[in-house]
Amino acid sequence: MPGQPLHTEAFVLSRKPPADRFRQLALFSESHGGLLCLQRLATKSTPTAVLDLFDEADFFLESSNQGQTWFLKEARLVRRHDAIGRSYDALRFASTFAAVIVRNPVHEESRAGVYALLRQVFAAFGTAARPDFVYFKALFCFARDEGYPVKQEWWEGLSAGPRAATAEILNQPLAVQTAAGPVVADLTRRLEDYLRTHTEILLE
Repeated sequence: MPGQPLHTEAFVLSRKPPADRFRQLALFSESHGGLLCLQRLATKSTPTAVLDLFDEADFFLESSNQGQTWFLKEARLVRRHDAIGRSYDALRFASTFAAVIVRNPVHEESRAGVYALLRQVFAAFGTAARPDFVYFKALFCFARDEGYPVKQEWWEGLSAGPRAATAEILNQPLAVQTAAGPVVADLTRRLEDYLRTHTEILLE
């Protein structure tokens, strides 16, 4: 019996080391959300597409177990965010945010917004001088778009200084941000603590 086919554009959010002739990929699709995909390792007679972390590609997949696992049949690269890998901090923050998306099932009505956020965030990680700003804004926007009252509960609960710093980070373009690294790290820690204790978002 032929497997169930699926054609979709998706981002590569994680790549595990090869095992038993396959590499495991975690994908995120605008129309289908998170997908677990197995890519057969290349041989001399059967070359395969080389997919990097954060790639956006057009995927042709097939499943024999009702979509629990998908096998990669073909992939055509749409966009590569290789500039992220040129900065250790950008790679670290981008990988951390991608892992958050992998860990958390996204409701069907939110998938398009998360997909657009990933496209925006990965582009920013590749160009921004301060990837800590990008991560903080990405995490805030993801929680907000998933329906959590981060503005009403978390932001409004901050004291005047942190509240003003957060508003500046969220509302000003990345190029004009001036908050010092320790300030952004403290706000990020506060936001992550709130998400751990007041939401169902899994950070690690």
